[in-house]
Amino acid sequence: MKTRRKNKINRARNMAMFLVFGGMLVMYAGLLLKQFEIVMVILMLLGFVMVLASSALYFLIGMTSTKAAIVTCPNCGKETKVLGRVDMCMHCDEPLTLDPTLEGKDFDEKYNKRVRR
Repeated sequence: MKTRRKNKINRARNMAMFLVFGGMLVMYAGLLLKQFEIVMVILMLLGFVMVLASSALYFLIGMTSTKAAIVTCPNCGKETKVLGRVDMCMHCDEPLTLDPTLEGKDFDEKYNKRVRR
């Protein structure tokens, strides 16, 4: 069974969206538990921290996205952003690389990790 890989920017955006909605759900759970004041305060603070973390993550994604290389996907012909040595097309999930030594090799996220010598 083939697992579906995603573009790094899209994965980070999905995580940030999860934090926003998760934070709102945690705060809503705090409202439902008004009779237990200490639990309500803890849940409200936890939800607020989750929403703040989401904002920070969206900011980091935006700053990283401005430095990403913009390439045209050979499969679908649309422009996409590539982070690191290998990444996936945002539109069609085609493996992309900017490193000529990796062309023709199977896609592997390990190519993005730095090798210490």
